[in-house]
Amino acid sequence: MTNNSMAASMQIADDMGFRVELERPPSRIVSLVPSWTETLFALGFNSEVVGVTKFCVEPAAAVASILKVGGTKNPDIGAIMKLEPELVIANAEENRREDVERLRAAGIPVFTTYPRTVPGAVESIMRMGRALGREAAAAALAKEITLSVSGIEAALGVWSKLRLRVFCPIWKKPWMSFNADTYAHDVLRMLGYNNIFASAGERYPMTTLEEAVERRPDIVILPDEPYEFDESDVAELKTLLPPALSRRLLTVSGRDLHWYGVHMVRGLKSLAERMARVRAAVL
Repeated sequence: MTNNSMAASMQIADDMGFRVELERPPSRIVSLVPSWTETLFALGFNSEVVGVTKFCVEPAAAVASILKVGGTKNPDIGAIMKLEPELVIANAEENRREDVERLRAAGIPVFTTYPRTVPGAVESIMRMGRALGREAAAAALAKEITLSVSGIEAALGVWSKLRLRVFCPIWKKPWMSFNADTYAHDVLRMLGYNNIFASAGERYPMTTLEEAVERRPDIVILPDEPYEFDESDVAELKTLLPPALSRRLLTVSGRDLHWYGVHMVRGLKSLAERMARVRAAVL
């Protein structure tokens, strides 16, 4: 490699601390993360996105014609390699490490994200912006999210101190929730709630309704992903929970709770407004 080509290349650390080396900003990108796919288009990418997963559904019009390379947990590595991507966007939770390692072994740069807090998600956007050659757009998006979060926190008022306890399952049969080392937990914290499974030893602990009730939640929220909780689950839980708690059940958007990137701009505000309704029911 000549001195000029060395100077042109750049090394950027991803969220896992892995050094990703790129000769230039990528012009062929595969995204294995639905929330980051949406964010790529918000950062100004269009035809550069050549492959996405079947779960990458936003922006709907843009991703409809893009090649689908399988799911987040079972991507078609061969199909990805045929696309000759200059960068693959992955996530440490949504994607399997062995798939990331196979891509790297094939000489394909992979940028792996791993935000576990709201500020961490903003930092991920900034790191991605540097890797993608979109630093200005990423900085503008990060600023917009930060302002939105500041507005939400300012509007909490007394609720920032009088925090309600919340049970938020992410799966059923078996029931599962999440502990403090997760992005969803930090979203709830930012919204003024205490996650009853914050101190669990596992990041995604299995539980029972009986154990959840013993932890004395004030409210229960049911996101529609990864498990698709709906009104039928609300009706079922109303018969199983104590009377007071059964009146404080609410379904929410799983994207608002779990998706980072550009969705945070409207998603966090929407979730805050929806959560305020059930909060009022406690008074």
